[in-house]
Amino acid sequence: MTRPMDTKELTSRLLREHGRTYADEAGITLRDKPAPLYQLLVLTVLCSIRIKADIATAAARELFGAGLRTPRAMVDSRWQDRVDALGRAHYVRYDESTATALAEGAELVLDRWKGDLRNLREEADREPSVVRDLLQEVPRIGPVGADIFCREAQEVWPELRPFFDDRTCETAASLGLPHTPRGLGRLVETKDLARLAAALVRARLSKDAVSELRAA
Repeated sequence: MTRPMDTKELTSRLLREHGRTYADEAGITLRDKPAPLYQLLVLTVLCSIRIKADIATAAARELFGAGLRTPRAMVDSRWQDRVDALGRAHYVRYDESTATALAEGAELVLDRWKGDLRNLREEADREPSVVRDLLQEVPRIGPVGADIFCREAQEVWPELRPFFDDRTCETAASLGLPHTPRGLGRLVETKDLARLAAALVRARLSKDAVSELRAA
């Protein structure tokens, strides 16, 4: 009989098989700088509806490939160009409303935070709960979207760490792992927190990943 994996082995397998962040998949080199933080916000907007994550990340790549990497570029772009970029990624049904939401969100970022989400961070006094509240002022982003942003942004905003939302904690519990943010945070080095959060999300969304990991 095969010996069940211990917590360390299971965590290593999670990171190895599923630990790619969604920012990385979308082509975002995440840093605490205005452009990549805005790009993460765009990705968050795209992920904040019922659509497959791979389509959302593909749509982000199309928008960024069209030069829409900053709020100013987004605001100055044509609505039809945004729709076309989303369409190339098969981001269907929501392409027109999302094209509008992206422009409205970019206007907010420019007007409220001078085009720099680090100003949102400072407005929140670096308090995670307030960061989440402010993010929800962006069109299309609700509580789930705010969690998406914070899961990824913990890589560059230390005050968010360790950030594991209810869904990731539930998945961790189903795998027999610690199921609180603090407990999960102890499993990996700081640099891998966002990767572990992404791995738990990917395992949850996969048809077979959780059952395979539990059976291993």
